[in-house]
Amino acid sequence: MMHMPSTPPGKGEPWYRDGLRFECTMCGNCCTGPEGVVLFSLDEGQAMADKVGLPLDEFLSRYSRKVGRQRSLREKQTEFGNDCIFLDRNSIPGKAVCGLYEARPEQCRTWPFWEGNLRSRKAWEDTKKHVPCPGMDMGPVHDLVTIRIAVEKDKAGGGSWAR
Repeated sequence: MMHMPSTPPGKGEPWYRDGLRFECTMCGNCCTGPEGVVLFSLDEGQAMADKVGLPLDEFLSRYSRKVGRQRSLREKQTEFGNDCIFLDRNSIPGKAVCGLYEARPEQCRTWPFWEGNLRSRKAWEDTKKHVPCPGMDMGPVHDLVTIRIAVEKDKAGGGSWAR
């Protein structure tokens, strides 16, 4: 059930000012679907390369692609759609887990608290329905400050590739 504020938001306050519930259910739905991008910074690329035990250049050529001046993780075609190359649907029966969880990009860490998902209650509900994300509106409440920090981190994600 949606966490509803007890009173209408005041001027300048977002609709989610009392926080939002979210808990990952390990469904993998946010990591698959139509073709997309999972942007990451050079530092995040290095962390992921370290996680899989590869030099950065080899990691980039094997697991990423260029998107303009940035890099995105590759995808693999599955019965579910275009899964992130690191989405593992086999290790835990009935669950989908990230093979890079500890080193995953900021874009992944901040889901579902992305600016587009938070534009309005309708945008949140549409995302919940169309992804679909069963963890939205479930689990612990994430407070306004935590949500705002996540939005800012997501906006800053996929940072510099200057070397």
